[in-house]
Amino acid sequence: MLIAAGCSSGRDWRSASRESAGIAPDPQVTKEAVLQVYGASTWGWRGWFAIHTWIAAKHSDEEFYTVYEVIGWRLRRGQPVVRIEKDLPDRYWYGERPRLLKEHRGAGVDRLIAEVDKAARAYPWPTTYEAFPGPNSNTFIAWVGRQVPELGLELPFSAIGSSYGH
Repeated sequence: MLIAAGCSSGRDWRSASRESAGIAPDPQVTKEAVLQVYGASTWGWRGWFAIHTWIAAKHSDEEFYTVYEVIGWRLRRGQPVVRIEKDLPDRYWYGERPRLLKEHRGAGVDRLIAEVDKAARAYPWPTTYEAFPGPNSNTFIAWVGRQVPELGLELPFSAIGSSYGH
């Protein structure tokens, strides 16, 4: 019983922060292309050992970011797990502060963003999600990284599922 009590965070995901962490450059001010990969501890007890990862990108002169990620609960709503939408790039992941895992800025990044977008849209598991062993959010980011090796992406060990399908 004592162990089970230690597994509850006592928090509610519905009220957990989803605000910007203030890491990404302001797209209204920053004119250069920006591509960033983020990771944040997953919700609840899984966060003790696992992270959720995503990519945020804005082309040169764009005034918004596009976020690329996989979210498993989208399946319950009849949606594909792949989410590609305009959004805050550095949003807290349900109360967990994101950390920047990789960043590319400036010359040549517009081309890199186009390649990431193409790879993300070709993800082979858009309607499948398994927290372990995958495919999951980390499988998606790792898969995009393998399709676009110029990203130079190396996910941490805590990106469980990143080796799925490889």
